[in-house]
Amino acid sequence: QVQLVESGGGLVQPGGSLRLSCAASGLTFINYAMSWFRQAPGKERELVARITTTPSRTDYTDSVTGRFTISRDNAKRTVYLQMNNLKPEDTAVYYCKADRIGSWGATIVYWGQGTQVTVSS
Repeated sequence: QVQLVESGGGLVQPGGSLRLSCAASGLTFINYAMSWFRQAPGKERELVARITTTPSRTDYTDSVTGRFTISRDNAKRTVYLQMNNLKPEDTAVYYCKADRIGSWGATIVYWGQGTQVTVSS
């Protein structure tokens, strides 16, 4: 059974930092690209950052570039999202996603349950 378990969310003041973690089990972690998405109330879920398999390449949505850093530890089967200089507009539920291309070309996708990040003074 595949599980993605996010942690590290919480309440932080503007300008503060948080580090989210997503621990994976039940899959061959090194074969999966990992992403962080977020969904604010009344808005669609959006891609925040993505990191591919070895060699790892990273991509970010424009609004977090220079503030957020995605990384992965394949030995720990964990992906991280370091979030610095947080802004109120970063408030959302953050979701971890794992994906890879299956044997027949279909994309295999798993999602975590989400962790709440609230940026407020």
